[in-house]
Amino acid sequence: MDLEVKGIGTASRNVKRQKSAQGWRICSSDAYGPRPDDVPALDLRRLGDSDGEESPVDEVSPEGLTSLDEKAIQQQCYTSKPYTAEQSRKRSEAEDLAAQKKKQAVVEQVLVDQLSRAVISDPGQDASTTDLSQQQTSLPGLGSAPLRFRNRKLHQTKVKTSSTLTENLLSNKLRFDARIISRNGRDACRELIGFFFAFDKSLTVYEYRQFGKNRTKALPFIQRGIYCHQYGRRKRRQYDVGDFHVGANLTFLTAQHVGLPTSVQEKPLLTLRIIGIDEMAKHSLLTSSNPALSKQEIDDRNIVMSVQGLLKEKLKKRGVLTMTGLVRFFHQRDQCGGGVLQKMELRQGLKEFHLELSNKDFESIWLVLDQDGDGEADYYQFIRVVIGEMNEFRKAFVRKAYMKLDPNKTGSSSVNDISKFYSGRKHPKVLSGECSEQQVRAAFMDTLKESCVSSDEVTYCEFETYYEGLSLGIANDEDFANVIRNCWAV
Repeated sequence: MDLEVKGIGTASRNVKRQKSAQGWRICSSDAYGPRPDDVPALDLRRLGDSDGEESPVDEVSPEGLTSLDEKAIQQQCYTSKPYTAEQSRKRSEAEDLAAQKKKQAVVEQVLVDQLSRAVISDPGQDASTTDLSQQQTSLPGLGSAPLRFRNRKLHQTKVKTSSTLTENLLSNKLRFDARIISRNGRDACRELIGFFFAFDKSLTVYEYRQFGKNRTKALPFIQRGIYCHQYGRRKRRQYDVGDFHVGANLTFLTAQHVGLPTSVQEKPLLTLRIIGIDEMAKHSLLTSSNPALSKQEIDDRNIVMSVQGLLKEKLKKRGVLTMTGLVRFFHQRDQCGGGVLQKMELRQGLKEFHLELSNKDFESIWLVLDQDGDGEADYYQFIRVVIGEMNEFRKAFVRKAYMKLDPNKTGSSSVNDISKFYSGRKHPKVLSGECSEQQVRAAFMDTLKESCVSSDEVTYCEFETYYEGLSLGIANDEDFANVIRNCWAV
């Protein structure tokens, strides 16, 4: 006698069990009844067969886009602001006030450090101590030991000498914000504030650090000194006020700077990108003698813009998967882990992702990159030159989102944490009821994982690379900012 539970006979169950033993197959929904509206459809085509058969190739649309491309394009649909105008204004004002407090704290620390150092290290202090020792030796009972064997006390320091720095001299400065160009997430998220002093053309860079919840301190990162460019067409030329603008790079030899983080010292060159500047101070310091771009620099810029223009249309709809795939392709060929590849390997990567350049264009780009003539180039820099990169306005939002995911600044965040923080509530397709928030989140995680080496965590570099690709298809800066705001509530 056949027993029947909830309308399903044992005979029919045996048939289904036999079918399932043969591997996963797409079954009609009629066999199980209608699917509830709030339950997303299960795409069984994405699962591999249990008997070793290869999983089907990702479907390609008539436009040449795969399903992953379509999922990535979904993230470009955010256009609405996450808050009302009043809430957005209050949030912006609060962030501006916090930033101003940070900068003021660093300015005060710099003045204290530089004035104190100038007083103690001033050669005039030796003369003052010599005068004091001569007065002491004239008194009975005191010996005449050499100066190097005597201890100079703080109360014996001559506070003012003829060459002592003054606050007035140090106030004639240009303040700028900077970040480290690095694949290391901890370094890339460091908050750096620099100063260029007009009276002697020296510069210094400080790092704003937070210790615990309430203790903050500004610490020297690059000691004050007169420095020169270490890379590019201006190599060995001293920095001048004209070199400081948003998007400009400052390069330093790490071997010349004691106390840099170990992760920074691993590279021979430290590159800082200027992300903000005091325009009023710069305007007051500008003179007619400031250097303009040379003809070679103008030619380099025109070459880069021309090549990026050629590839822009190809990347408009496939930016995410092309960018992340290109990085993984180069990473797999970087056997030494130094971040550099040879000319042919870089060209092969472009060909692999259908970004071929003519011989003339590629050779022109190579001359811009390989200025040292060693036959190698940093492949991240190669991508930035050939494809382009987000502007600093967009990168600031990406860093802000990642710092929320990685508050301890370890340089990586778990996939689970990212999935928990991601919000799809304000996506247009969710608001219209076309798909669920879970489906939007799953689509985002699918495309993000394509850029990751590990299946369990996402590094800062991988997170930034994903948004570099997404940025290629978003023309307006505010639209891109709204994507980040809606997803991560920053």
